[in-house]
Order: sequence, then C-alpha cells, then structure tokens
Amino acid sequence: MALYLIESSLHGIVSAKEELDQKVSELQGKLNENQASLIELQVSKGFSRAFFIVEAENQKAATETLKDIQIPIHLVKQVRLVGKELEDVKKNNEVVNYLVEWNLPEDLTMEQYLERKKKNSVHYQEVPEVTFSRTYVCEDMTKCLCFYDAPDEEAVKRARNAVKTPIDSITEILADK
Repeated sequence: MALYLIESSLHGIVSAKEELDQKVSELQGKLNENQASLIELQVSKGFSRAFFIVEAENQKAATETLKDIQIPIHLVKQVRLVGKELEDVKKNNEVVNYLVEWNLPEDLTMEQYLERKKKNSVHYQEVPEVTFSRTYVCEDMTKCLCFYDAPDEEAVKRARNAVKTPIDSITEILADK
C-alpha cells in the first residue's frame, strides 16, 4: 500500500461542516469498496483547497473514487509520511490548523531532506507556542506539506525560520473537520 496526496477544491461542492462530513462519509465508504482508505483530509477555510491523504494499492484506486463522487482532482502525488507514525495519524486525535507547502529544490534528495529535517527539527523548541505535527514529502521530491498547530500565521513563520526551512504558501485549515 502507498500513500497519495490528492489536492482538490471543495468550493461549490460543500459549504458547511455538515456537508463536508457527509461527503467524507460517502468517500470513505466508496474507498473501502476499493480496498483503499482515507487517512486524513485537511480543508482550508472557505473550502477552496482540500488535501486528501489516501492509502491505496495504486494511484488509480486512490483517485477513481474521488472522481466518482464528483470531487475534482488538481494534483496527485505519491507521498511519504515523516515525523509521525501512520497509525498515530489514523487515530485523528491531534489538532492541526496550519499547512505549509514548500516546493523542494530540484537537487535535494530524500536522504538529504531527511537528514536536514533531523538536524533542524530540534529548533522547533525555540518557538514553544507552535507544535509541529507531521510532513508528507512527495516521493518525486517536488514538494512537501507540513502540518502545525499554532496560534496564528506569524507563529508558523517564526517556527519555519527557526528550523531554517522556506515557505511557499501557508494555508489556514479547518481545525475541527
């Protein structure tokens, strides 16, 4: 089984938490029929961006179900989870409210990325109001998504500065889907 990041927009598809919950329930049922599962879904305020993490045998199994229930797909990438065990993420007992995207430099390898992360992550303690949760790194090394619990966007920026890691975009996500 592999993990897939599927980026979408739910704007115009759902407009309230209740509608989102209903769509997620429908999606989970259909994914289960295809021996796939929704690991997590993070959605921006306003539903303009959605980040699905799906575990499936292959990309087709991960994406066809979303297409079947009329969810548009903007990007699909196989990803690796870093900073958290998959079983812990599946428990869904952690609050995250900010997502940082970083478009990785072309010459960075996965090994270099992981070494850099290990070396720099100790600096998160310099910004105690921010809690780093996890990262999904695209296996093709094009980008990564990092999830945080923070009081505001400025705190996230301070945390990223402390670990010497750039930001290409910050998205405030619904804290309680």
